[in-house]
Amino acid sequence: MTKISILGCGWLGLPLGKALLAAEFSVNGTTTSTEKLAVLENAGIKPFLIVLSENKTTGNLTDFLEKSEILIIDVPPRLRGSETENFVSKIRNIIPFIEKSFVKNVLFISSTSVYNDADAFVTEETIPKPETESGKQLLETEQLLLSNNNFKTTVLRFGGLIGEDRHPIHFLAGRENLDNPDAPINLIHQEDCIGIILKIIENDSWNQTFNAVTPYHPSREIYYTQKAMALNLASPKFNNENNFGGKIILSDTLENVLNYTFTKPNL
Repeated sequence: MTKISILGCGWLGLPLGKALLAAEFSVNGTTTSTEKLAVLENAGIKPFLIVLSENKTTGNLTDFLEKSEILIIDVPPRLRGSETENFVSKIRNIIPFIEKSFVKNVLFISSTSVYNDADAFVTEETIPKPETESGKQLLETEQLLLSNNNFKTTVLRFGGLIGEDRHPIHFLAGRENLDNPDAPINLIHQEDCIGIILKIIENDSWNQTFNAVTPYHPSREIYYTQKAMALNLASPKFNNENNFGGKIILSDTLENVLNYTFTKPNL
């Protein structure tokens, strides 16, 4: 039975671990919370308490990676507000442990924030020019992992993550004077995130970079107004005078190389 280690069993990592178990993989998973160890164990995931920081790693990474052929890194950078960090250093600190382990393949969960917001169609051939600190550090981390010859890395750049319990409309409902009504949405549902990861593993698609965004791009105003109505929420109001467009992320490579069909095409 192939063993997979998931670094970061949070909103995506925990249900991903359950899906991997259902696909008959053995799964190790990490959490930074003592209380969540039991949650992982009850799900059938072997739990590890591991905390990454810029200067050191707390927890037993060696045991976490033991006999794992695949490592999935799903640890988002904390770079908003006053909580800033050197995310690149956090990942750099774990590379020696990966190099000494059985890990052959690394899947790094990144973001389409590595691209700027120019009004254009974006493919994997588009040169990333991140504007945010998060995007800049994610891109540097991608390059750090891809340049390591001790293992193969696939980078998965997700758009905005949504799910049954997570949707921007709950934050935007009833708000007024919102910017950029004509900008296209670039979102992806949790179910498709998991489905794509399973497909990458199934197809042995390593040393690749994929954009992962649902091919559905109505404007922000149209999409969030319709979503508010569907959920009986107050409609958001947009400022049409503050309109600067935005990018459309294309996932054609993912669909063609993996032969993947989105299960939530209309979000």
